[in-house]
Amino acid sequence: MDRSFAGRLGIGGVTSRPRGAGRPRRGTSAARRGDGTGIDRAIALVWRLPAALARLLARCWAFVRAHRRMRVALLVATLATPLLIGGWLWLRNSSLVVVRQVQIVGAHGADASAIDAALTQAARRMSTLDVKTGELRAAVAAYPIVGQIQARASFPHSLSIRVIEQPPVASVAVAGVKTAVAADGVVLGPAHVSGSLPSLVGTTPLSTGEQIHNPTLLSALSALSAAPAPLANDVERAYSGAKGLTIVLHGGLLAYFGDATLAHAKWLSLARVLADASSVGASYIDVRVPERPAAGFPAGVTPPSSAGGEAEGSTATPSSSESSQALAEGLSSAVGGSASGTSAASSGEHEETTSGAHEEASPARREAASSGEAEASAGGGSTPSGASESSGAGPTH
Repeated sequence: MDRSFAGRLGIGGVTSRPRGAGRPRRGTSAARRGDGTGIDRAIALVWRLPAALARLLARCWAFVRAHRRMRVALLVATLATPLLIGGWLWLRNSSLVVVRQVQIVGAHGADASAIDAALTQAARRMSTLDVKTGELRAAVAAYPIVGQIQARASFPHSLSIRVIEQPPVASVAVAGVKTAVAADGVVLGPAHVSGSLPSLVGTTPLSTGEQIHNPTLLSALSALSAAPAPLANDVERAYSGAKGLTIVLHGGLLAYFGDATLAHAKWLSLARVLADASSVGASYIDVRVPERPAAGFPAGVTPPSSAGGEAEGSTATPSSSESSQALAEGLSSAVGGSASGTSAASSGEHEETTSGAHEEASPARREAASSGEAEASAGGGSTPSGASESSGAGPTH
């Protein structure tokens, strides 16, 4: 044992070695041994797997050989399986289950007979055990009004087909030619145009089955498709004006929507204002903020007084503290009533709709109401005498 000062400090000496030099690095070697052991075990398991399966099959076969009934059952199953599969394949396409009676419901309009004929012809090539909905849908691909096809087979020879149509929501006029368009922008063709459809104005010729990509037209179609039934029949046309999306009702009444967002709430808000007697004679109704609609009157028209004897005014807005749920309930009840704009609401609804503030018409608002005729005429429609917007706007492109 070196008791010198240098020895105590571990300095000097050619035979000296640092502490721990002779010790193996346990962590590294252990990790290496662990990695090697894991890989080896996985390889060994894979290598032994076929042998284990062979032993299992041998034991099962020994069990079957030891029991006569098991041998018979195995033999019958082996022979019966291909026979059953082949018999099913033969039966599903045999004349025993061929479709002979086809019942079609849901097709309407000018293409109804052609749709029925195409579906019937496609269905008679099928069986009640092998109904191919994709082939039925392909048979009516030339008729874009067909949205979905639902088929239900009744053994042995009957097939019921339900046609779910996507109805037109507007007609788009391009160079004097009108064509019907669905809510999602699919062009349905001129055959589905009717006088009750609202009109839009486009700039690009449209062909049947085409998908419209114009964002302005798509916005108008989305808003029109959300219209409740009592108001949908009163819509004449829609266009993009100075206040955004503008919808013209029968009689020239303008409804400012701005855009298609919250379309359902805007329609309900519009219906609520129309159901209120204080909106009679209005030239426009602004529902861009559905919680606070406003009805404007042209110059020289005196708004009807509210139920509580309040002063005359040009706007009718609900109370700002009214909750969204209460507003929706009030609007829903208004839609269920008259939507003509000239009928009064029921007593309870009238109290609710007239509880808001009625402002007196300002000169600026009356001036805006007196200049909207120019905008309506620029959009291609008509407004009541003296009713107009503040600035003109062209048709929807």
